[in-house]
This record gives sequence, structure tokens and C-alpha cells, in this order.
Amino acid sequence: MSISSVSSTSTSSSSTVSSSSSSSSTSGLGDFNSMLTLLLKQLETQDPTDPMDTSTYTSQLVSMSQLEQQSQTNDLLTEMQGTLSGLMSSNVAYGYLGQTVEVEGDTAPLQNGAASWKYDLPSGADEVTVTITDANGKNVYSGEASADAGTNSFTWDGTLADGSKATSGAFTLSVTASSDNVNSKVDPRAVGKVTSVDSSSGTATLSLGAVTTSIDDVVNLA
Repeated sequence: MSISSVSSTSTSSSSTVSSSSSSSSTSGLGDFNSMLTLLLKQLETQDPTDPMDTSTYTSQLVSMSQLEQQSQTNDLLTEMQGTLSGLMSSNVAYGYLGQTVEVEGDTAPLQNGAASWKYDLPSGADEVTVTITDANGKNVYSGEASADAGTNSFTWDGTLADGSKATSGAFTLSVTASSDNVNSKVDPRAVGKVTSVDSSSGTATLSLGAVTTSIDDVVNLA
């Protein structure tokens, strides 16, 4: 395989919203139902000659009403939180449209005739070998890459083993670092341009050509 088919470089090592609204809503609803059951039991078992005091009855009804309103408020807040989270996620996702991003995962798209990845070597290695497979698991390229310490970049120009060129698709990179005759796997990160955004499911997903990934997997702008 010609060394011109790849580009390998090295550089120096470079909001979860939580809420108790849902549990509060469930707790509030449970308290409301318990209080209603207790009040009905009191009414059923009260002494006809000594009925429940009107003020006590009224006070309990007011307390029940407040519990019900709190439960409804918690439900509404939970719904609003979900809506706002979805909108925020969508807004961030659409901001990536047209941008080149670095994402968690070893599968990258072939875009403009090339596929790119990044990987980290904390202390460098004696040798780094890479293998690329296509969507069917077929080995389409094997070679060497940068063994320098820090963040390394690897770009494949789509040249296949038979000399022809891949034109599109998703390709997976495997990286193995060797030091003192000991081999270790290295987790690469895919790089690609965001071509479309889908937020219909409530969680925004990004399409990098033939590769789809969650917005949560974005590591950085590349």
C-alpha cells in the first residue's frame, strides 16, 4: 500500500439537568390519595351524634386541595423541563450543522474522498499500526501511523487494497500501539462534517454523512 494513501500527524495533548420534580409529583399524588382515603374513612366511621366539626372538615379539604394543586404543578414542571431540554438540545445540535466535529466512536464517514480519526498516546509508543474495515467487516487498509505522545490524527484517502478508490460509506479504524514488544489497543475518535440533524425523537442526533451519532458523543470541533 502506498504511503500516499494516508496522512498521520501528531499534536500535543490538549449539562446534565437534574430534577426531583418527577419524584415530588409521585410523592404529592400519593399523599393526596392517602389523605382522601383517611378523610372518607373518618366520614364513614364518625359518630352520628357527634359529627365531625365543620372547621376541621374544611381544613382537611383545603389541605387536600393544596396537595392536588402541588401534584399538578409538579407534573407541569416536569413536562416543561422535558420540553425545554429538548429545545436546548435541538438548538445546540443545529449549531453543529456544517461543522466538522470529533466524536466518540471508531467509525468515521468517507467525505470528500477521505476518512479521518484522532487518537491519544499519553507517553508515545515504539510503533502504531492501524487497520480499517468497511461496513461489512472487510479489511480495506492496514498500515502504520504516528507513534508520538499526545493527540494524533490519521487520515485515509479511500485507497483500497486493489488500488481502487472507495467513494462513500462508513469505515471503522482499529489502532494498536506497541511498546517494548507489548501491544495495546487504543480507542480512536471519529472526525466528520455534520450534514444533517434529527431531533424528532426528543434527543438530537447528528448525521456525519453515512455515520449517525448522538449529540452527547460530540467531543470537540475538529
